[in-house]
Amino acid sequence: MILKKKIILIMAVISLAAGMGLLLYPYISQQIYDREVRKVLEAFDQKTDKMKREMKAEVSDTSVPKPFFDELYEKILAYNRNLFLSGQKDLVDPFSYEQIGFSLKEWGFDEDMIGSLKIPKMDIELPVYLGATNENMAKGAAHLTQTSLPVGGINSNAVIAAHRGYSRAAMFRDIEKLEPGDEVIIKNFRETLIYRVAEIKILKPTDIQEILIQEGRDLITLLTCHPYGFNLQRYAVLCERVPSKAEKH
Repeated sequence: MILKKKIILIMAVISLAAGMGLLLYPYISQQIYDREVRKVLEAFDQKTDKMKREMKAEVSDTSVPKPFFDELYEKILAYNRNLFLSGQKDLVDPFSYEQIGFSLKEWGFDEDMIGSLKIPKMDIELPVYLGATNENMAKGAAHLTQTSLPVGGINSNAVIAAHRGYSRAAMFRDIEKLEPGDEVIIKNFRETLIYRVAEIKILKPTDIQEILIQEGRDLITLLTCHPYGFNLQRYAVLCERVPSKAEKH
């Protein structure tokens, strides 16, 4: 009888521990992911800061050609301009999302991470990688190839996708919290850009025209699956750039 009671007690403790583990898993996994992301973002900032310091040292020599980041920025602007002029005809191919159209490794970066995405309303900050591969989507947000690179500028629309709740992180899970006027912040190797939510759309996966560049506008589009837990539609949040003080004058 005593042995039976002990067995029941042990089973109850095990069940309680298992239940607590299941309850705590999302919180613990999110904390681990957040710590990993902070390390990635800090490493990116350190890398770009180091490159900027080296660039300033070189600029003091008038014989040195145009600063490194200016050259990279102009290359990206040219890439975005060509996308607009081409009408983004290659975007009809869903596999193009995974292929990287512009590599930062050629410019001294360790991997194709172009910056970060911060959304205060959703309390998230994610690294942004080039190409929506499974690997990149598991690490953070991903820029869709054949859309504008996220450096701002008229006639641009950078489409950034993320999972709507990943096994170990929220990512875009709470995207439906966003409302027109909410702030979305893009930080790239060069500067920080502020956008505000302008439109929210629920799309079919084939509604490619809805995420194309819109002439005369400076946009980013946040894209994820809809409804939550399914992959039937796409939830798209169009955000328009807020001009900086310098641009207003």
